[in-house]
Amino acid sequence: MSLMQVHVNGQPQIDYDRNKALSEKQQEYLDKMDEGMDAGIQLGSDTVEEPDLLQRAKFVAGYLSQALFDENEQMIAASTSWLATRLPDLKQVKILQDGEQISIDLVFDETRQNQVKVDLQMPTRGRPLH
Repeated sequence: MSLMQVHVNGQPQIDYDRNKALSEKQQEYLDKMDEGMDAGIQLGSDTVEEPDLLQRAKFVAGYLSQALFDENEQMIAASTSWLATRLPDLKQVKILQDGEQISIDLVFDETRQNQVKVDLQMPTRGRPLH
């Protein structure tokens, strides 16, 4: 399957289609991200001097979650592209926020299919919902 999905608090946010080719400039940027991580990364309170692919993925997923909350479109695009291209078997990135606590799951064995978004509104008797 060519689709990688990103969910925040159970809601779909991004459907990344791996069939769409990246530009040369985008590829170069992802390579620079790799070069930056070659120097080491910070995962939580741990410094990882020679991160493996999964450690890098966790690091990039952390940037993706922050970019989503900050609405930083460039970082969202770069982080999502990096995850999708470097981890071709990755199906979902699940981000859960509970107050100040954020957890991220990288899912390689399930996908959400046939989703339908439904917006529900309760009757307001003439008052707008806020």
